[in-house]
Amino acid sequence: MKTLVAAALLVLSATSAASAKGCIKGAIVGGVAGHYAGHHGVLGAAAGCLYGRHHAKEQERQRQQSQVNGQGRL
Repeated sequence: MKTLVAAALLVLSATSAASAKGCIKGAIVGGVAGHYAGHHGVLGAAAGCLYGRHHAKEQERQRQQSQVNGQGRL
């Protein structure tokens, strides 16, 4: 049951390219950390996916804000 819920969360949270990138990276790190912290790899992967998605959205928002303010990279 836990595996099914975690898989559903991973699929639902990966809606855009930036979100998918953050989800995949977070899921890998979270899964490894969860595995070593008491064999909770699936739970760690789900949590890592959510965090990675959040982090990717924040970076995208900051990138867009810097371009709006004229501070983009040349």
